[in-house]
Amino acid sequence: MIGQARDSGLPGRLISRRSSKRERGEGSERREKPPLILKYHNGPLLKGNITVNLIWYGSFTPIQRSIIVDFILSLTPPSTKSHPAELPSVASWWQITALYKGGPCTVALGKQLLDEDYSLGKFLHPSQITALSSRLPHRNAVNLVLTAADVVPDGFCMSSCGSHASGLAGKHKKARFAFAWVGNPDLQCPGQCAWPFHQPMYGPQTPPLVPPNGDVGVDGMIITLATVFAGAVTNPFGNGYFQGPATVPLEAVSACTGIFGSGAFPGYPGNVLVESGSGASYNANGVNGRKFLLPAIWDPETSACKTLV
Repeated sequence: MIGQARDSGLPGRLISRRSSKRERGEGSERREKPPLILKYHNGPLLKGNITVNLIWYGSFTPIQRSIIVDFILSLTPPSTKSHPAELPSVASWWQITALYKGGPCTVALGKQLLDEDYSLGKFLHPSQITALSSRLPHRNAVNLVLTAADVVPDGFCMSSCGSHASGLAGKHKKARFAFAWVGNPDLQCPGQCAWPFHQPMYGPQTPPLVPPNGDVGVDGMIITLATVFAGAVTNPFGNGYFQGPATVPLEAVSACTGIFGSGAFPGYPGNVLVESGSGASYNANGVNGRKFLLPAIWDPETSACKTLV
């Protein structure tokens, strides 16, 4: 749910909040659909070189952190002739954002901060998410707050699985910055925020897919992270690309909810790739041999949701 503009009274003022509630089972229809239009509202986008800083709030294992770090590194991997990207890839998915006005966005991993002692408690208000995001530099960056499975941010599981927003920083609170938050749904709502790796809370009860990295919660976080990060880049301040009212926008990925492969329909994620040994489902290759399942993203050239497979 998108909250109202508010003054947090803490470093970085929360001025907008766009959430990603991936209500499961909302996919493409079998019949022909009219073009999907995400209007550009003439605002600034995040283009050029963007750094992603990570704030780990709560307990994450080293393996869990490596999965998310590898996803970030896969968005813009080093390009060498000796190690060409295996297609379909996370990088080819991210390149679709280059079709939006302003050209490509090159992503680099920045600093990481671990807060394993729950310094603000386990129940977080939006202003506290903003405060956490302000703990690392945010110039030409998107600071990503990742909350552990036992942390309860306001609205988590009830209205969102993650969100992106913008704040004000600097001496006179005039410098705008974008940030995002994603929660681990493993203990609280895997049926809502980790579908299709868990049976959905509502709708058709199809068998869940096997997560490509063996972690239902973190593989679910990757889907939400892809959703909110694409939204942060293409609609960082509420006047970029979206459909509908600015208070509840459908953005680059949230407009394509529930679609992961061709032939998707409500309750069925679509045709995806399956690893022969583990039976894990995926549609994108990443660095270090990683595999991920990424949601469809809106393609401005075709005015349609585009999948990798």
